[in-house]
Amino acid sequence: MAGSGGWDSTVGRPLHPDRSPHDPATLGKRLTTAGVPTLHGRTATLRQLVLQAPPSVVAGMLGYHTVHTEAVAAQAGGAWKKYAPGDHTR
Repeated sequence: MAGSGGWDSTVGRPLHPDRSPHDPATLGKRLTTAGVPTLHGRTATLRQLVLQAPPSVVAGMLGYHTVHTEAVAAQAGGAWKKYAPGDHTR
């Protein structure tokens, strides 16, 4: 069975050993060239993520600016306004 990134997790080797896996930028360009829109999928995914996790956490994980993810969360109706990041074990 194929895992992510073109890796066959059942045997522990690449599916296509003669080719390197595509990085996200290259894959995005190829999809766009083939007529597959990628922007709406990324936007929808980001909106769903900021509803499930604090926007600042999502921003750090994906490399987005916090202001952008907080704006997307506000548009999506996110309820993370009172989230206080940091260590709460003290």
